[in-house]
Amino acid sequence: MTKSIYNITPFTLSDYPNKSACIFWYSACNTRCLYCYSPEMILRKGKFPFLEMLSFLQTRKKILDAVVFSGVECLIHKNIKEEIKAVKSMGFLVKIDTNGTNPELLQQLIDEKLIDFVTLDFKVNYPSLKFIHQADLFDLFEKSLQILLNSNIQYEVRTTYHSKQIATEELNDMIDYLTYNQYTGTYSIQYFRNDVNTLGKLLNSYTHLKKQPPLSS
Repeated sequence: MTKSIYNITPFTLSDYPNKSACIFWYSACNTRCLYCYSPEMILRKGKFPFLEMLSFLQTRKKILDAVVFSGVECLIHKNIKEEIKAVKSMGFLVKIDTNGTNPELLQQLIDEKLIDFVTLDFKVNYPSLKFIHQADLFDLFEKSLQILLNSNIQYEVRTTYHSKQIATEELNDMIDYLTYNQYTGTYSIQYFRNDVNTLGKLLNSYTHLKKQPPLSS
């Protein structure tokens, strides 16, 4: 039996706007971001089979509104569409956190009304992508962004900011890129977590930047 889920957060009020949710943390990723603070999820296999998660959800139908499919990158898993469909059929809202590198599957999930909310990670602008991502997948991210821009689904864009990885000028370029593409939602800047194990060896980031205001006025 395939074990693709590394861990579960059984209850959260902060990962799906205005909803109670749990989080399924999927192992493995198709990128190697240096600042990733979940190296064990990338380098090790999952611990839990999906059927065990369904059993958990059966006990939470009156407690949880939503299920968040997250991880390192949930959309690279072979059975993820069927797993999302199974959760959706139980009556839960579904949110996915993704790096946007599987636009074809993202389009299918939207077309088939299997997801309700998407958080799209905007890692970095194209010139620095290979350095931080350790992979050249920007064209796939752009396709996913365009899919979301042309959809009616709720979504937001976010960036993990490390002052030694992304210069302020580059962050401003990223905001300009979103504005140019007529993105008007909230662009969230997340703190880099200092003093934790990361995939790459990084100096601490002492930025006090928390969150940019919505790009729309």
